[in-house]
Amino acid sequence: MKKIKLGISVGDLNGIGIEVILKTFKDSRMLDFCTPIIFCSNKIISKYNKLIGMQDLNFNIINSIKDINYKKCNILNISKEDVEIKLGSSTSISGKYAYSSLKKSIEELKNNKIDVLVTAPINKNSIKNDLPDFIGHTELLEKEFKGEALMIMTSDIMKIACATGHMPLSDVSKNININTIIKKTKILNQSLISDFGIIKPKIAILGLNPHAGENGTMGKEEEKIILPAIDELKKENIICFGPYPSDSFFTNKNLRIFDGILAMYHDQALIPFKTISFSNGVNYTAGLNIIRTSPSHGTAYDIAGKGIANESSFRESIFQACNAYNKRLLYNEVNTSNRLKQ
Repeated sequence: MKKIKLGISVGDLNGIGIEVILKTFKDSRMLDFCTPIIFCSNKIISKYNKLIGMQDLNFNIINSIKDINYKKCNILNISKEDVEIKLGSSTSISGKYAYSSLKKSIEELKNNKIDVLVTAPINKNSIKNDLPDFIGHTELLEKEFKGEALMIMTSDIMKIACATGHMPLSDVSKNININTIIKKTKILNQSLISDFGIIKPKIAILGLNPHAGENGTMGKEEEKIILPAIDELKKENIICFGPYPSDSFFTNKNLRIFDGILAMYHDQALIPFKTISFSNGVNYTAGLNIIRTSPSHGTAYDIAGKGIANESSFRESIFQACNAYNKRLLYNEVNTSNRLKQ
């Protein structure tokens, strides 16, 4: 297999993003299967190295992707400004730079100059200072690429997605309907097949209400929305079961049985996921015509600059992006061959 050109957006300069990037690539074995291109500037990386007391890595500084060195970490200079770093603080400058790094990496991904994208954590409020309509990575990528994005939180233990996205809890029930559940489950199912190599995924669908509605005594959504959606999905040969009460679902047995889980709202998915898989969890963007991953943690301002950030989740994000890229290549190749035979 070829070495994958791995684009990295640096995220918030005042958080732990650059630290976990640097720690990840201190291990030269990471270069055996990918060629990293960090969308940043040499000045900022050097300044960060000094701030946290890390030894400089041997970077290849470039102004164009065509100049990458496949045996080194590459820094693609996106700016020559002398940007101020205020570790542990939310600033408009760090937000502006995080967005610039992200936009440049998206541009190169669109032009097929990089194969996959790994995004370091951002602070949405810092970006909103200049871009009030900015919602997040996933929403921006959905605008820029083909398909409908679905966030899957993934680890060796579970792969869980949400029927609804970043919204107030009071709006969740208004945004859950049969079509939404069918659509999100189909995206999850297809990603499990094409991006994770699971031939016949088994998917658990959680209920919305306590005890999954308890036969309608604690809510009607299970009977009127979720069960009919599951029936329709089964007619389309998608192997799914539920609705399961979320308070008792996350047992070792269930997590072994099911390949994917669809939760109804953000915290229903993220609380168990981060409790079980926080240190090595990955945020995977399914449903688009590109591969993007991100670590499961945020900017972690409280430990920024202390040199104690754990790079495990970022490293797993790289592994997952590269694995998904190769799985999708194989899937597309096999399916193209089958079509030709027909």
